[in-house]
Amino acid sequence: MTGRPARSALVRSVHLGGARTRAELAEDLSLNRSTVKTLVDDLVADGLVSEHPSSGGGAGRPSLVVDPIPSAAWVLAVDAAVDWLSVSAIGWGAAVLADLDYEAGAGPDPADLVRRIADAATELTHRVGSAPRAVCVAVPGLVRSADGLVRVAPNLGWTNVPLGRLIGEAVGVRCIVANESDLGVVAEHTRGCARGVDDVVYLFAEFGVGAGILSAGSLLGGSGGYAGEVGHMRTAAGGGLCSCGSNGCWELSVGQDALRRALAMPEPATPSAIGRALADVAAAGGALPESYIEALETGVCTIVTMVDPRVVVFGGLFADVLRVPSAMARITEGVGECLVGRQHGVELHVSGLGRRISVIGAAELAFAEVLQRL
Repeated sequence: MTGRPARSALVRSVHLGGARTRAELAEDLSLNRSTVKTLVDDLVADGLVSEHPSSGGGAGRPSLVVDPIPSAAWVLAVDAAVDWLSVSAIGWGAAVLADLDYEAGAGPDPADLVRRIADAATELTHRVGSAPRAVCVAVPGLVRSADGLVRVAPNLGWTNVPLGRLIGEAVGVRCIVANESDLGVVAEHTRGCARGVDDVVYLFAEFGVGAGILSAGSLLGGSGGYAGEVGHMRTAAGGGLCSCGSNGCWELSVGQDALRRALAMPEPATPSAIGRALADVAAAGGALPESYIEALETGVCTIVTMVDPRVVVFGGLFADVLRVPSAMARITEGVGECLVGRQHGVELHVSGLGRRISVIGAAELAFAEVLQRL
């Protein structure tokens, strides 16, 4: 491997693996040291990396450590959630250069969101001292991945919003738009508990329920980019009417409102309040109602059987549910008894990336394109 492919491989290795010596890079990439030296020298000349002697105390000349310069190439990562807006400048190597967080979420007016993101981009560009290479925005809705058209975002009241084009024009760089659950699985695959695993399902619950699915290392988008809307699997024939217009959707049985009812909480109940209530259940060694756990187990086992992942990661309110020991035990048992679980086992994890998971995933999806051009 030489030329542009070798450079791209080295850049991605530094981005994901962090600072390493030339020798370590040569071993990781199966390149000879002279090739790595040439590539690194070029990156130094381009202002993308710096080098410094390693701190190892071995005899002889110390090895040179290759460090990314985060501000030399950064992206704008945005989480446009229902109840908050987070805009971050993320440098290559995953360094957070600057953050802007807002308590007001995306809201029903797309034009207002575009204006706020453009203003944030201006502020962050001033702070960093250079312009972003790309923008990626997480939204809670159905997104056509080819052009960033938000087909529908029920919790925002959006229909057919060309968000990718609008933000791209306002900020002046390419804008990628993706569903928040898709970005969740990207984050877990690159920076979380499924790092390096190529077949992963990320299950997320908050105002809605969704899944990000990584199959053979690639996002499973479906024919229109809408794969992963597992909250709208029909699991209860003749069930209630969902916001999507269908009846009996899984979301009605396991989503935020179902959890509120399971915990006997009055309306309205925010995700954070429900999370605290679930933490109390876990601390007390309690359990959730059988009807809720049965619905959750049925859906998870169905997804595992259909997708055949190696790892399932639970995020959002599902992470809070699975922190209840009795719930984790029940779901683990159910998955272990289904066809896929009996064949090779499936690891279940609670996400440790927290509220910033969509920002992390947005940055990584943007860098997947940007790194190829460095």
